[in-house]
Amino acid sequence: MELRAEAVVATVEMATLGDSPEDDEYESLPPHASLATHMTAGAVAGILEHTVMYPVDSVKTRMQSLQPDPKARYRSVYQALQTIVRTEGLLRPLRGLNITVLGAGPAHALYFACYERVKRTLSDIIQNGQNSHVANGVAGSVATVLHDAVMNPAEVIKQRMQMYNSPYRGLWDCILVVSRKEGLAAFYRSYSTQLTMNIPFQAVHFMTYELMQERLNPERQYRPGSHILSGAAAGAVSAAVTTPLDVCKTLLNTQENSVLSSVQVSGHLSGMANAFRTVYRLGGLPAFFKGVQARVIYQMPSTAIAWSVYEFFKYFLTQQQPRHLHRHGRRREPELEGGSGPT
Repeated sequence: MELRAEAVVATVEMATLGDSPEDDEYESLPPHASLATHMTAGAVAGILEHTVMYPVDSVKTRMQSLQPDPKARYRSVYQALQTIVRTEGLLRPLRGLNITVLGAGPAHALYFACYERVKRTLSDIIQNGQNSHVANGVAGSVATVLHDAVMNPAEVIKQRMQMYNSPYRGLWDCILVVSRKEGLAAFYRSYSTQLTMNIPFQAVHFMTYELMQERLNPERQYRPGSHILSGAAAGAVSAAVTTPLDVCKTLLNTQENSVLSSVQVSGHLSGMANAFRTVYRLGGLPAFFKGVQARVIYQMPSTAIAWSVYEFFKYFLTQQQPRHLHRHGRRREPELEGGSGPT
């Protein structure tokens, strides 16, 4: 995907060589870009982010199990994938992918559109339109609230289908069984925990990305390599520091029967505090970092893919704007010369 994107960019750059005033460098979507443009770029980036590395996400869910089945204990991500494919079939690591795609599109459309608008507004207030780390962090946090409201039910279904010996025949069977046995509240049982995890995750994520861009791409041009490296670094740092919360979220989503029985919980485990106590009781501090390797391995390329695809769409869609509008838009908005998007 990266090579294909670079090839397209190279073609565009060769076609636009010259000293014409139309040869504006890439910065961000112009101020007159529609909400649909932001949402389209975000939706495509989100779907690719979640699908390309999905098998590793399945491994992460299993490795975070507090009391895994003896047949589902893995030493590493690679060994886990080998074992799953050999014993459960080639497509087993992709189980739950369908609900992830259905949720990721609208969730990321809202996420990136909200981020762009909130960041621009706050940047105007705080730094007169210039890049502001505070604006980046706040915008990422606000966008996360909308993202998780859409994505949380999909996460519950996905993780239940990813678990070893999952009893569900498919997507709709999982939805019907969970809603019938546990009620609709089951799909939002981990929402507060997910927000508690994702707000610092996204704040660290966006701030790290912007910091890397300042070092690697201070001119805010369209450079696929800088977007990939910045995205990978942002994903690795934010994934590592929020792993303990992710372990708790997985427990609340999956409601492992063996765990609930061992801690003598009747019914269902709910609440972040209860999840923290349960994780600590069963495994101590090390339990909070179960699956951290898989989580970082998943997030690094996933975040790099999301940012590189999103930045390419921004670049591509910006080039499709009528040239006189793009040029006049820049003249009317000189404060955006530092970039207004997550670049």
